[in-house]
Amino acid sequence: MTDLELHVEAPGRAELVKQVRAKIDELGITYVYFQFISVTGRIVGKGIPADHWETVAQKGFQLVYGSTANLFVDRHGDYIGYGPEASELVGIPDPETFAQLPWDKRIARVYCTCFRNREEAVNPGGHLTSDCRGNLRIHHQEFEKEHGMHMRLGTEPEMMWLKKGEDGKPDGGFSKPNCYHIDQFESLRPAFMKVIEYSAAMGLDMIQGDHEDAPGQLELNWMYDDCLRNADRLTTYRQICAQVAREMNLIACFMTKPFMGVSASGCHHNMSLWTGGKDQVVNTAHVDSLPGMDGNYSYRKGGENHFMPDPSIDARKPGPIGLQSIGGVIKHLSALTSIGSSTVNSYRRLWDTGFWAPVFADWGYQNRTCALRISAPGRFEYRSVDSMVNPYLMSSALLKAFDDGIRNDLDPGEAEERNIYDAIDAGKKVKKLPMSLGEALVELEADDVIKSAMPDEMYRVFEHYKRDEWEKFNHTVTDWDMETYWDCLP
Repeated sequence: MTDLELHVEAPGRAELVKQVRAKIDELGITYVYFQFISVTGRIVGKGIPADHWETVAQKGFQLVYGSTANLFVDRHGDYIGYGPEASELVGIPDPETFAQLPWDKRIARVYCTCFRNREEAVNPGGHLTSDCRGNLRIHHQEFEKEHGMHMRLGTEPEMMWLKKGEDGKPDGGFSKPNCYHIDQFESLRPAFMKVIEYSAAMGLDMIQGDHEDAPGQLELNWMYDDCLRNADRLTTYRQICAQVAREMNLIACFMTKPFMGVSASGCHHNMSLWTGGKDQVVNTAHVDSLPGMDGNYSYRKGGENHFMPDPSIDARKPGPIGLQSIGGVIKHLSALTSIGSSTVNSYRRLWDTGFWAPVFADWGYQNRTCALRISAPGRFEYRSVDSMVNPYLMSSALLKAFDDGIRNDLDPGEAEERNIYDAIDAGKKVKKLPMSLGEALVELEADDVIKSAMPDEMYRVFEHYKRDEWEKFNHTVTDWDMETYWDCLP
């Protein structure tokens, strides 16, 4: 059987497909967004009437391979990743992700896994390796099989709510730039309360939020979970923010650094490795019948956290598995930066060292000047990642770094408790992260471990997309060029 056939015929899936039909009928769903994730984290796919659910669940839908690269062209006018002669992928819905859209209850969405076309001469119906969501599922399953542990992950997505000018472009923040001020948080209430309402309806167990340093900068958090479900929730959260922005005539800005002189938007990843635990349904929607499948509302609870300190060794330091995992991330930080800081604009954040930019390959406890910190016992926070991250690629890459650290017993060294800049002034030698997208892509090309997180066509598409972005930037004349040089004599 092909990978596609095995996916469709997976044990228990037929029953889930029937349960989705029951939800469609119960909720009055007439239309479904069948969606998957592009190389940049963008949501792409097709809309199909709900009457055709069973047919699409069995046979899937087709869309050009190049949709995994947003169907964008490079600076030479060539389609990125795939040309017009390429086949069409087959998107197969994952019924456990079916959920009603709370802003239009006639419509639902379901995430899909992508496969090669059934008629391909080579590997027909095989996993489409440019499907970053499908890759993450495979990588996580392989990691769990090899090490007997799974990764749980929580993200901290910062973004900015911006006013929209008459020309449709940003016209300043929706609030003043005062970090943690409840008054500024209150000024964002019309936006964040609607986001929380929609998020809870779609299964995000919202736990806290605050106003950050920049104008209109908001961070809302939900409970950590299995890394695939967390990536789906981050993608859903972005989809929700975009909808609220449309309703309020605002801009939901996930650009890393739209303003100079204030903090950029990060998306810190808090990670741990576990064995055991069980999925529990959390009724975030607070209704008798959930407006979607249980998978949207399920969180892995309980089990053993292998990042917890071993008191027999050190009451503060992470356990051996945690230290090895940190060692793996530290070793591969330069290549990881190409994924965690994936745009040209990302490096505006890293250059702005006055705002605690995590630019050094080191770790510490509550030390925000390091790329990794122990944010609480039992987890560590990867800080060199920003709001434009593709969470599926990031999670896959972190799993590969963990695997390398555990397999090879990598030692991260002692935790740095000083401000890293003071430590460097005192003579400490610390590797600096890449400070441009071009430099980060060079580091990625040289790192086979992190490249393995993007197998086959995934790396080819990612490298083509991001190399073109870097080249477009380098050959573009900007306002800065004009302001600096237009009236200069050599």
